[in-house]
Amino acid sequence: MRLMRGRVLGVSIFACAATLSSLACTWSPSAPSAGGGLTTGTGGANGAGGDPTTSGTGGVPVGNGETGGATFSGGGPGMVVPIPAGYTNADIGAYKLGDPISATSGTTSIDSPNTGCYQVVGIVRDFKGFNETGGHPDFEHYSGAAQTPGLVASALGSDRKPVYASKCESGSATLDMTACPYGPQTTTKADFDEWYRTVAGVNLAYKIDFIFEPNGDKTTFDSKLFFPLDGAGFGLSGTGEDHQQHDFGFTTELHTKFMYKGGEQFTFTGDDDLWVFVNGKLALDLGGLHPQVSGTVDMDAMAGTLGITKGTAYDLELFHAERHTTASHFRVDTNFVFVNCGTIIP
Repeated sequence: MRLMRGRVLGVSIFACAATLSSLACTWSPSAPSAGGGLTTGTGGANGAGGDPTTSGTGGVPVGNGETGGATFSGGGPGMVVPIPAGYTNADIGAYKLGDPISATSGTTSIDSPNTGCYQVVGIVRDFKGFNETGGHPDFEHYSGAAQTPGLVASALGSDRKPVYASKCESGSATLDMTACPYGPQTTTKADFDEWYRTVAGVNLAYKIDFIFEPNGDKTTFDSKLFFPLDGAGFGLSGTGEDHQQHDFGFTTELHTKFMYKGGEQFTFTGDDDLWVFVNGKLALDLGGLHPQVSGTVDMDAMAGTLGITKGTAYDLELFHAERHTTASHFRVDTNFVFVNCGTIIP
């Protein structure tokens, strides 16, 4: 594991402080370079460049200006941008496991500056598998070959957590094989409700920081070996595709906001369960045990269904579960301007 890496990019990234109490995004090139200036919003006038607060020819439009957006293109000579110390390099971007969270931790929200934030704070919760003493019945238990939609309701609960709606319960005498072609996927509502709630003796919760890296006209986080709890939590529990031992059996939860201006998309690729809610409504359902799959939320195409209007900021809330060996792939591609750097809901 390398803890620091230099990236040669045609653009720089925004780096945010890693604490919940003080998280701000700052422009951080390694050195001034002609034509590598920053343009915010609609772009502004061309300048000599060099100063990252000044517009420049070939500059990089970044931010959530009145009519602008987060567009990464053009740019001057490449800049070396280090991933901050203590972060684990992903294939694209980076992540860092943070402090433990208890069931009594308060809800904390981090607003972003006007330029948007490309580091988002979330929660990961570790679980023991069904095959371990005292393990959770939903982890390392069931299997599937493709997604099983309909395990959660179409709207978040009042506590901003998914509402259980599974018809694919273990032990059901009337299991609908049309809705549940791969058999049981969950055990009970009470067990599912522990996935995204911090419960003493059931799971161990930690903050996690994600750094999204500029990638063409979008930002991306991609880890083909996503094991943020290795060396923490309940310990190593299975062998991954890299033939190494890892801590499987965990959930990931993100609460953030984006500015809807038109043209926004959000794509997730990975395994296992994944639900994305926009404005409290289910926008992407990749639930169930399955190998890697992809899904995209096109905000313009779904605007009516999601009840969103251009020029307004909306919640985007992501709920993921890694429930079975041997793979763990987690990738997000988006052209969002995030206007919230993460909300922790224990």
